[in-house]
Amino acid sequence: MPRPTTKQTLLEKAQTTFQKLIEAVENMTDCQLKTPFDFSDNPSLKEAHWSRDKNVRDIMIHLYEWHQLMLTFVKNNNCGTGISTEKNSPFLPQGYTWKTYGQMNVMFWNKHQTTSLDDAKKMLQQSHSEVLEKIKEFSDEQLFTKKYYSWTGTTNLGSYFISSTASHYEWAIKKLKLHCKKVK
Repeated sequence: MPRPTTKQTLLEKAQTTFQKLIEAVENMTDCQLKTPFDFSDNPSLKEAHWSRDKNVRDIMIHLYEWHQLMLTFVKNNNCGTGISTEKNSPFLPQGYTWKTYGQMNVMFWNKHQTTSLDDAKKMLQQSHSEVLEKIKEFSDEQLFTKKYYSWTGTTNLGSYFISSTASHYEWAIKKLKLHCKKVK
């Protein structure tokens, strides 16, 4: 499915990809679920997340926290009125930039080391539903017109939603599949 350009295709892609993610987790063997992730034997996997995330819980929590970023971003800027505020609130929390967001991801990882896999699953399911409901509040024009809101910078709100749902789910599925391939 190509990159969404309408609210309907965004909702469909987010839900379809989320279901694939859930199915990928449900199809993992007990051994695959319990074996820590280890991608250190592949030097082409250089991004920090390849060594950061150690298990399915870590991936689910990462997705959950990025949902929270998305929901907070919209809440802080839109306030439910459809009109942006005078002072734009950034997507990333205070203290982080797009150059340092890796540190933010590590903070999320540390924050949830005592979260159980079952809790992570529930949290992710709930936040996914909340993000889909938030998408439904916007029109195609509001989602996919570049610079419709000043707080989305040079892009559109839909791109933020795509990144925090379908694209992020695809990232997670890729990681899970690679782990499962290694641990048969």
